[in-house]
Order: sequence, then structure tokens, then C-alpha cells
Amino acid sequence: MKAFIISSLLLTSILSNSFAQNTWNVASIPAELKEKAHAVIRKSETIFTVKNLGEATEKNHRVITILDEQGLQYASMTLFYSKLEKVNNFEGVLYDSNGEKVKKIKKDDIQDGSAVGNGTLFGDNRYKHAEFKYAIFPFTVEFTTETTNKNLLFYPMWFPQEDEENVAVEQSSLKIQMPANLPLRYKSINGLAEPTLENIAETKSYTWQVKNLQVYENELYSPKWTRYGKGVLTAPNEFEVEGFKGSMKTWKDLGEFDNILGKGRDVLPENVQQEVKQLVANISDPTLKVKKVYEYLQSKTRYISIQLGIGGWQPFEASYVAEKGYGDCKALSNYTKALLKSVGIESFYASIRGGSNERDIHSDFPSQQFNHVIVCVPMKNDTIWLECTSQDNAFGYLSDFTSDRYALLSTPEGGKLVRTPVYKAKDNQQNRNIKVALAEDGNATVTAVTEYTGLLSDDYSDIKNLSSREEQQKHLYKRINIPSFEVNSFSIQDEKKRIPTATVKLDLNVRKCASKSGTRLFLTPNLMSAINTVPPALDKPRQTEVVLKVALTETDSVTYQLPKNATLEFKPEGIKFENRFGTYQSEFQVKDGSLLYIRKLVRNQGKFPPESYAELIEYYKKVSKADRTQVVLKL
Repeated sequence: MKAFIISSLLLTSILSNSFAQNTWNVASIPAELKEKAHAVIRKSETIFTVKNLGEATEKNHRVITILDEQGLQYASMTLFYSKLEKVNNFEGVLYDSNGEKVKKIKKDDIQDGSAVGNGTLFGDNRYKHAEFKYAIFPFTVEFTTETTNKNLLFYPMWFPQEDEENVAVEQSSLKIQMPANLPLRYKSINGLAEPTLENIAETKSYTWQVKNLQVYENELYSPKWTRYGKGVLTAPNEFEVEGFKGSMKTWKDLGEFDNILGKGRDVLPENVQQEVKQLVANISDPTLKVKKVYEYLQSKTRYISIQLGIGGWQPFEASYVAEKGYGDCKALSNYTKALLKSVGIESFYASIRGGSNERDIHSDFPSQQFNHVIVCVPMKNDTIWLECTSQDNAFGYLSDFTSDRYALLSTPEGGKLVRTPVYKAKDNQQNRNIKVALAEDGNATVTAVTEYTGLLSDDYSDIKNLSSREEQQKHLYKRINIPSFEVNSFSIQDEKKRIPTATVKLDLNVRKCASKSGTRLFLTPNLMSAINTVPPALDKPRQTEVVLKVALTETDSVTYQLPKNATLEFKPEGIKFENRFGTYQSEFQVKDGSLLYIRKLVRNQGKFPPESYAELIEYYKKVSKADRTQVVLKL
């Protein structure tokens, strides 16, 4: 009997271990989840437990099967921490394709380093990182982490598939546990089911979960994932960070918290006040006063990130910036406000989500969704926006880093949500004038002058101001849309206007500008602006709306000085068409041995229904075909 009991226990132990070891067997993944996938999230479980207004713990359990080399990025885990965030636990396990344990992360395998970048002077941000270097596909990694967070400005934003193409999800869940006396606000996005609610003792929990999400293929010109993926945003009504209490129940409340953090930090040294007042003493126009103050800021300060505790959200005193000559976006914006205040001009601290390709915030869900600060100066007939971190930015101009999105102004009455300027097709222009001396062999010498304005000028201004001469030339070689050429000389100049400009002058040798066949030359007059790519057709109905972010205007005037003995054998007719996405027109003129090609393209900005994608393809097909129109010369 005793032997039987021992055998039974042994068998139970073996079966239990076998089950545990084979839980993550790759063979158990449903076939439809592996289709087109590089990785499958087998299980992702997040439990966010709020203890009080100022503290929470977060536990994460994440198991991912890596199917091929393109999924290797998921074989690692990075946790960021700081004075306000502590890492309590960090574990990792590697399994082979059968679910057998191969390796467990040891303490020495976990890197611990500074997360302070080169542009940061002071910071307490750090990271812990671990990864499995394994190449026998498929395999599975499991990470278990726990952190304590004392920065409750941020609650979880949960998107089960994140923003990753070719990743499937077997099961994923988010659980938020709140004290019964602290309400939780949430916004479910794109059909995510309502949470399961549970009340236990003095705690109320909310649980969202999804299962069996197949991979999605990112569609060209689609909105940000936070606009069409399933997910949820969460936030408290009240919160506390290092003794500072605030509310984000409304945008007005959240803006008031910025006022609290900035209170008493706008005091300037007397000598700085007098210096700035002297600068504007003879200026009566308020806009010119603001411009003078902005130029003073740019000449006296530089951007350096400072991330220390609540200092990550609270601006340093204006006197500190005046003394040191540097600051982060918060400190420099606060300093600019103080400078303007000293000359009698009111301005507002403006929180914004900065980034050239960043998602905009959800305006119907008051919460901390920002990562940058600028300054807004309301005027009688205008509103001036100031990017205070740049020494090269044009006065009153916002690049694609902060334009066309929401900003939260911290006014004396509290927060006010507004939109930043939108730069339209008349603002974003590429105007090109080209002179071409065409030889009988088809080669040519070319001089080209291109003026870029608005958002189209940004890259060239950056190249001019931030790159060496050698680097500038390398950038130009990448951007010049000619198959075979050499740059003899070039120059880049920029002008800092409200709509800035950058002018690029080029002197080129172009090989085979025209193709020679016997006694004929085949010439494509659109030398530098031709659109050669067309959006791909879809093999299934499009799911998302079509988003064209930037409106623009392109004009080209190309004059060809033809070879002496050349005659025009074929000249195409002019082309003109228009639809909801834009307009296109071109024409050809011949006079005194020269051919003049004129082209104008206007692209509209906007959001269009999914079914319009086919129309967009046809539009680009017509543009591409028109851009490749040829002229035939007889020698």
C-alpha cells in the first residue's frame, strides 16, 4: 500500500512537471495565429494595483513565442525606473519549441544602466534589461516583473497588439484594482468589450481581456494604432506626486496642476529684467516685442534635458535658467513666459505631445497624454506659438514636431485645450526652377534652384544648421531624384520667417538626361520631381480610413536648351486633372531652340473613407504616368 502511494505521488509529480514544462509547446498555438506572424503573444497579464492617490504596484507576466528571426526583438525585456519608480522583481525563462525549460535569467544576466541620453545633464532615469540570445526557432520567452510606481500622473494605456505588425495574440488581459473610495475613469476604443467588474472588501477591480487576435497588416496611409486598434485608456480623477496633489477629472483641472507646479518659479533676476526691457524699449508693436524676446532666449540659452523626480514634470526656476543658460523644455518655456511677463506680455505654458510622427491625444479623455512643453502667446489678431528648445527655429513657427495637434494651455483660469496651427498647401511649397543645357549625346549640365517653404523646409534647414559641409552633400545625393548625376557645387540657405524657407542651389552634371537611339533623343522633361511609385493595390477590402497628413504644392519650371541641330519631332499635349486628393497640371512650350516644361501638383490634406483608397491609387497612377511623359527630338 505504501509503495502504491509513493508511486502515485511520483506519477502525479511527473505529470505535473510535464504539464508545466509543456504549457508553452509551440504545437499548441492555433494555426490561424501563426499565419503571417513573426511572434505570438501566448499570454500577457498586467495587474495594476492602486494603493492610494500616490502609489501603485504593477505586475506583468508576459509569454511570447518567437517564430522566426524577424521576431527576435520580442526575446528581450526592458524596465525603466527612477526615484519615483522602483523595480521589485525581474525574472525570465527560455523554453524550446516543445515547451521544455532551457535557461533561466540569472541576476548577472540583467543589465542595469543609466537611461539618461547625451542631451540630458541631470537625470535619475535608469533601466534594467535582459535578453535571450537563442536562434533555434521557434522558441518561447517568459518574463515576470513587478514595479512600484509613485508617479500616478500616468495610469495604464493598454493595446493588446500594441502597434506591432505581424504579431498575434493568444490571450491578453489588463486588471486595475482601485481602492473603493477612488474612482477609475476609462475609455474603451474600437469595440473593446466593457471590463468585468469585481468588488472585494475595500477594492474594486476592472478587468479587460482579449483572445485569439490574428496578425494585422499595416495599411498605407492609415491612422495611428491608438485610433483604430482595440484598447483602453485609463486615468484617475485625483492623484498625488511627491506631495503635489492634483486632479485630471477635466482638462481645466489638469491645467491647474501645471499652474501649481509652476507657482513662484517665474521670478527673474533684476539685471535680466532690465536687459529685456531695454531691448524692447523702442518697440511699440507687441508682435515685434515677442520676436525680440524670443531671439534673446535663443541667443542666451540652450536645451539640456533635466529629469529628476518631480523635476521631470516641474519646471526649474526662471532664475536658474538665467544663471546657467540652459534648461529642458519645461524650464525654457517657463523662462520665456517670465521674460514676456517682464515686458508686459501675457503668455501660457502649453503641454503638447511632440513628435514628427506621434499620435495625437484623445481630446475627449482628460489625462496626462503629453511629453513636451511650448509657449502660447495670445495676441489681439493672432496667436503666436514659440518652440523654446531650439536655437534655430523661426519665430512663431511650429514644425511637424508640434503643429496640427492639441495643446493644453495653463491659463489663470485653469487648463484650456486648443489646436496648434495647421500648415496648408499654400504654406508647404516646393518651387523649382531648372536650366538644362542638353548635348547631342543626351548628357546635360544642369543648374537648379529650389525654394522649400513651411514643413517642406524643415529637413533642409536642419541639414544646413546641424551638418558639416560633407554631410550636407551626402544628404543631397540621397534626395536628388535623378538616376545618374554628379554634384559640381551646391549651397543651402534658410530664412527664418513665420513660414520659413530653405533654398537649395545645385550645379550638376547629368548623364543620359535624354536617351539616344539613332538620330533621336527621348527626353522626359520632369527632371527632378517625378513620382515613380504608386500605392500598392489590396487583395482584400481596406479596413482603415485614408489619412494624408501634409498638404503641399509643387511647381516646376524646367527650361531645356536643345542641341543646335535638334528639331522637335513630338511634343505631348498639356495634362490637367483633379479629384478629392489634389490637382495636377502640366504644359509644354517651344520657343527659339528651347523647350519649357511647367508642372504644378497640389496634394490635399485630410481623412477619407476606406473605399477611397482605390481612387487614391488611380490618382497616383495618373500623376506617375503624366510625370513620365516624353518629348522626342530629331537630330
